[in-house]
Amino acid sequence: MPGTATPRSVQVQVTTGQGMDIEWQDGHRSHYEFQYLRDACPCALCDDERSRLGRELGEPPASPPGALPMYREPARPAHTEGVGKYAIRFTWNDGHEHGIYSWDFLRQVCPCAECRSAKPSSESDPAPMISTRRAGEKP
Repeated sequence: MPGTATPRSVQVQVTTGQGMDIEWQDGHRSHYEFQYLRDACPCALCDDERSRLGRELGEPPASPPGALPMYREPARPAHTEGVGKYAIRFTWNDGHEHGIYSWDFLRQVCPCAECRSAKPSSESDPAPMISTRRAGEKP
């Protein structure tokens, strides 16, 4: 759908720590908690770590088995900046600054109930049918 990943307005609420709100051109509104955005960082380093550990986008890292829970300072951007007309970049309070959050990416990972329910779940998607028959073989 054209224009769905084009923001009409973007509000990054750094002072209050409430997260980021985007109103999209199609009228949809998205709210992103800062911790969700930090845990969904699209940079190659974070993507590789999520892949190795089997984490989903936006899912916080798990503590090692048997480890005592440690205090983790809430994620907050120390600095934000636009990247051209296509993205936003955060420098997080933990020093991480490599993620460029494109508008397309943010629209795809919108955490609202409407968008989550519209995403196909991997459990409901049937596995592709793979045939191992040779030419001329009957089923």
